[in-house]
Amino acid sequence: MWSRVRESGARVLRSFRTEADTGKDRRAHNLFEAAAVYVSARAEDDQEQIDEAAGWVSPEALSFGVSELACRAVVALARERDESPQTVARTLLGLPAA
Repeated sequence: MWSRVRESGARVLRSFRTEADTGKDRRAHNLFEAAAVYVSARAEDDQEQIDEAAGWVSPEALSFGVSELACRAVVALARERDESPQTVARTLLGLPAA
């Protein structure tokens, strides 16, 4: 019985605690925003930003977002270069032409 009282009391106390404002954005992030920040941080080798973006959504959602970003980037680059998406993707990865 006392353990339940202690647990309830601890929950109540935790709810009253206020955390110091760290100045970080507390709003929810969507998976595409997380993917954009994650990929750009990887390009800039910014480990702190990589870790932050990776914590915004589940690993599965981040993986989907990164995949979608890659597809859109390859299509946009293919249109810009007037090449096929396959040619652009292989070139970006340093693979020989198919």
